[in-house]
Amino acid sequence: MSRALLAAFAGAALAGCGRAEGDGGAAARESTVVRGAVPVRTAPVARMTLQETVSGPGRTEALRQVRVRAPFTGTLVALRVADGDGVARGEEIAALVSRNSAAALAGARAMLDAASTAADSGDAHRALELAQRGLVQAPLRAPEGGVVLSHAANEGDLVNEGDDIVTVAVAGSVVFVAQIVQSDLARVRPGQTATVELAARPGPVRGVVHAILPAASSENLSAPVRIDVAALPGPVALGLFGTARITVGKRTGALVVPAAAVLRDDVYGTSRVAVVLPDGTARWVQVTTGIREGDAVEITAPPPSPQPALAVGTPVIVAGQVGLPDGARVQAQP
Repeated sequence: MSRALLAAFAGAALAGCGRAEGDGGAAARESTVVRGAVPVRTAPVARMTLQETVSGPGRTEALRQVRVRAPFTGTLVALRVADGDGVARGEEIAALVSRNSAAALAGARAMLDAASTAADSGDAHRALELAQRGLVQAPLRAPEGGVVLSHAANEGDLVNEGDDIVTVAVAGSVVFVAQIVQSDLARVRPGQTATVELAARPGPVRGVVHAILPAASSENLSAPVRIDVAALPGPVALGLFGTARITVGKRTGALVVPAAAVLRDDVYGTSRVAVVLPDGTARWVQVTTGIREGDAVEITAPPPSPQPALAVGTPVIVAGQVGLPDGARVQAQP
């Protein structure tokens, strides 16, 4: 018997063994493996509604800041709040003693300290009692509820009439001001929904566009857009940087592929995806992409002929396609 016949018999015997073991799973495994095929992962082309957004960086700001000022010249004898403290409307946050009262009080105490006789001590005590009785002291109260942003004086400081003592950001007045490029401003309207992602917060904050503010920048070709945000979790903080995404429209029934399926050639500025044909081979297809929402990327134009068309359900490769030659045999893996 020739070697060729022996090899043929051996192959037939092995094949028979493979079929015989089908109930044990060997045949099932062999049926799912294509010899010489590249293992890849695929996902189907789909249709969905995408939100069209414009975005820009920005930070939190307070629309209303109230300042507690000294009603007269005097000494700040008490400061009961610190930066970042919450205050209620009408809450006493500081106390001020007039300059004359403070001088009389200081003079009486100096007399008491310097008294060397009983008579001198009695006079000093009477002077101290008179100074305390005629003490002109004014409590300084928060005109609005909110959060203390800063203080400009400390206990014991001499302040003049009208000097700032404490600055309070009024509760509910914190907004997010985003810098949107001028080319996108035509699509921004009051009332549009937005999300704000702050570096200092764990999740996005919902908001609504209030207006485009009249302070455009000629340096970076942007304009500020005020976004009224929902109540921020935790203490109010100004100057928190983040990114706003404003929904300016939606694309219904858009043809989309997973973002991982799209490979971009930065040299030529083109994008392409690898599709799996019915015969199990991969074909590269040049595509034109549109908007992106999360992991979905819109395909805005059909591939140029004679490339395969993209239709709903067409499998595209999302993993294993890098360096894959056109026409290579592939095997989809779970």
